[in-house]
Amino acid sequence: MTSPTGIAPTGIERLVAIMERLRDPERGCEWDVAQTFETIAPYTIEEAYEVADAIERGDIAELKDELGDLLLQVVFHARIAEEAGQFALADVVTSISDKMERRHPHIFGDVAEGGHHLWEVIKAEERGAKGASSALDGVAIGLPALLRAEKLQKRAARTGFDWPDATGARAKILEELEEVETAENDAHRAEEVGDLLFAVVNYARKLGVEPEAALRAANAKFEGRFKAMEERAGEAFVGLDLEGKEALWQEVKRG
Repeated sequence: MTSPTGIAPTGIERLVAIMERLRDPERGCEWDVAQTFETIAPYTIEEAYEVADAIERGDIAELKDELGDLLLQVVFHARIAEEAGQFALADVVTSISDKMERRHPHIFGDVAEGGHHLWEVIKAEERGAKGASSALDGVAIGLPALLRAEKLQKRAARTGFDWPDATGARAKILEELEEVETAENDAHRAEEVGDLLFAVVNYARKLGVEPEAALRAANAKFEGRFKAMEERAGEAFVGLDLEGKEALWQEVKRG
């Protein structure tokens, strides 16, 4: 694949050229041509999680590959938009470059001091310029529920709607737990469990713990211990009663 000058593109230009060819209605890939923003979005989310997973495992070689997969998603979306006459990859790069300079006036401008507070002030001003009427506007609905709960709580906290310390958040967990136990029916119980999870996220936030990362770690811990139980018991594992499995769990846990 060569450019009009006869020179093969390199770097990001090569990837853009590949995507352009894949999306060619006549010579491209049937699957790639059929895709839309909506059909590609789940893959974009999946690739972002795979990047996070590679980082979590400390696998640098895998991180390189996963970042490439994520970059492909950006190029894919940009190509679909360009075909519709909406924007191109260059516009995406310009947009994020402008944003980073705008949000770092202490680096690229004449503001004396910066920091996270200034970043949030500028973000709030940007939301206002876009016509946002609520402090909660702009928190993406497509985020994982745990992460979105944390972001909603942080936004609310900036307006002063927040517990002064972790004590109130902890008490809220106990209150919500009681409401789960006294729920009148399945629908009510599901609602109260949602409130309980939201309260736990709030408590984690007040303790300075990132709930999404904490739950990922808990998942990994459970997975590791469960597999260790299976390995120790072998084929007899499935036939163990709950007491036997619990004893094995405690043995693995001590180990």
